[in-house]
Amino acid sequence: MSRDMSRDPGQKIQPTNNDWQEDDWDGPEAWHSSEFETQPADRRPDSRTVLIALAVVMSVVLSVGVTGMWYLRQINPPDLATNGKPVATNFTVNLNDSLISVSARLEKEGFIVNAGVFRWYVQRKGGIDLQPGYFALIKHEHIGNIMKKLNKSPSITFTKVTFPEGYTVTQIAKRIEDKTTRITAQNFFDAMNNPLLGSVYFPTNSDFLAAAPYRLEGLLFPDTYQVSGDETATSVVDRMLRLMERVGNQEGLSDSQEKVGKSPYEVLIIASIIEREAKLEIDRGKISRVIYNRLERGMPLQIDATLYYNSADGASFTDLKAVDSPYNSYLHTGLPPTPIASPGRASIRAALNPSPNPDLSDKICIGIKKSSNCEYLYYVLSDANGGHTFAATEQDHAFNVEISRAAGFLP
Repeated sequence: MSRDMSRDPGQKIQPTNNDWQEDDWDGPEAWHSSEFETQPADRRPDSRTVLIALAVVMSVVLSVGVTGMWYLRQINPPDLATNGKPVATNFTVNLNDSLISVSARLEKEGFIVNAGVFRWYVQRKGGIDLQPGYFALIKHEHIGNIMKKLNKSPSITFTKVTFPEGYTVTQIAKRIEDKTTRITAQNFFDAMNNPLLGSVYFPTNSDFLAAAPYRLEGLLFPDTYQVSGDETATSVVDRMLRLMERVGNQEGLSDSQEKVGKSPYEVLIIASIIEREAKLEIDRGKISRVIYNRLERGMPLQIDATLYYNSADGASFTDLKAVDSPYNSYLHTGLPPTPIASPGRASIRAALNPSPNPDLSDKICIGIKKSSNCEYLYYVLSDANGGHTFAATEQDHAFNVEISRAAGFLP
């Protein structure tokens, strides 16, 4: 602003509206707009917005977590093992199977939870080279383990199966069904009836088949076998037959007629009886000698094991002794028509090499005239380990029986 400086300084100046002049730097035009702009409000989100956002985030996290848990349960489902022990079950891959057909069947049979997840997993892990055969899989096992097993050739996957000495063919059939889970007992029986399977030890007289419940009884060698994943019941039976022939050949079974006056098949019958009767190695040779002595004298064998062969569970000795069966060695003399079990090497050896009869100086020969032969003719179970006491006379045997009965070894 400016004033007229020519007036008397003492003169009182009255301000008037006309005296005001605006300078260039005064006035609204010169003012910056920023001095009059409305300041922005404090835009803090309200609580409702925060809750919505938090809910969205939590739903995303929860969705991811649920999806992850779902996926993990598909590839590694809850364990279905009984008592903490995984149970292997047979699974068959057929000749024209594909990943799609195998995965669908794996789901249907309960090995995996989701066929689609299995295919997705396999494709990202390099795939499967499917080969027809049998595979032992565990239900609800991690699908990585299932994939690994299916990627192996069935010819190199094995199940160890042990058939103990003294097993009958019925027990053998049940054992292989239990252990392999794919070869059934009926498969095994069908294979044993295959006319193409035989043994060099079959008797030349085929009449025995009429009385034989099982044609291959006693001809299957008891041992531990590695059964491959692509093996059939027929091949297992054939292997057992061939191993019996090999062991028999090693023990001199083909020369049995010259050694003990019996055919190889008859020796196997004797060996099977020894196998079922003898618990201790020391008794095998003596039991063998009792059998040969009784056969030579025409005496009935009177061996309990023959009575119990192929009998019903729980059958009593008294009832079985009254049954007129070719296996009743109390009623009939001679050997039963077939072996009563699968003998092991030790029993075959004992049947071919019976112990010698005792000398007259032996305590069991007391009372026998020197001009007579002292022979092992009787034996009875006499201790908790399965050992037997032998006798040369019926009187001594009766005495031994009473002692064993008093000790609780006989009923």
